[in-house]
Amino acid sequence: MEKIQKLVQAAAQKGTPLVMGGGALAGVGWCLNQAYYTVDAGHLALKYNRLSGVGSDTHREGLNFLMPWVERPIIFDCRARPHTMTSLTGSKDLQMVNISLRALAKPDPAKLPDIYRTLGLQFEEKVLPSIVNEVLKSVVAQYNASSLILQRELVSRMIRQRLVERARDFNILLDDVAITHINFSPEYEKAVESKQVAQQQAERARYLVLQAQEEKKKTIIHAEGEKASAAMIGDAISQNPGFIELRRIQVAKEVATGLAKSQNRLVLSTDSLLLNLMSQSSQTTNSLNSNDKSGKKK
Repeated sequence: MEKIQKLVQAAAQKGTPLVMGGGALAGVGWCLNQAYYTVDAGHLALKYNRLSGVGSDTHREGLNFLMPWVERPIIFDCRARPHTMTSLTGSKDLQMVNISLRALAKPDPAKLPDIYRTLGLQFEEKVLPSIVNEVLKSVVAQYNASSLILQRELVSRMIRQRLVERARDFNILLDDVAITHINFSPEYEKAVESKQVAQQQAERARYLVLQAQEEKKKTIIHAEGEKASAAMIGDAISQNPGFIELRRIQVAKEVATGLAKSQNRLVLSTDSLLLNLMSQSSQTTNSLNSNDKSGKKK
């Protein structure tokens, strides 16, 4: 183009014939420059004809040709693009919920002429906000606030199904629809938090009650065991007085073992060590002999 302009200027300086030739050459250069266009990867193109309007054929990526001034290209980006939208709506139990939704949208390649005629190139900004608000309000109104959290997957699936159907009416394809955030009012969040704290306190109180019951059972069982043990010891003593001597020997053995392991050396009398067994045994023998004699006299 710069060369052509220089030629035109030179021709203008030399005379009219050269000016006409330079003008013709410039016109030819402009026509050649306007006779082709390039479609990038992931895009499709339509041709708008000044005489017949928008054509029905789509042109793929690469180099394409057209008639200068009569036709012009209309290029669509057919790649899926993310759109994040937020809607404030009410739940079934009249709680205000703020939901954020993310969708991947792209135009239907077979319907590009209809999209351009009815919506234009900015079709997503014109359609998605309205249908997203409509679908979110209709779906969220069917669930309680707690169900939106507990049944989030079901709610997301229902929103996606309805949103895909509504977008198809406008020749828009949705590859993915997902709920990104669910926020409730501060009052509801405080109420939920208070409820959780109360439930935890109730669980702790229930645990303390069960623990006290188990301690009570343990004490009763221990007392019953001590009672049974005392009864058995009493029966053993009444049936065999030598049981006391056996217990004395066991206690003395335990005391002696403990003193032997101790680093301190102590000297104890036999009475302190519970080893006055001879006197006790002689008394026990005399009592048994007297009992035998009294029994024979009778």
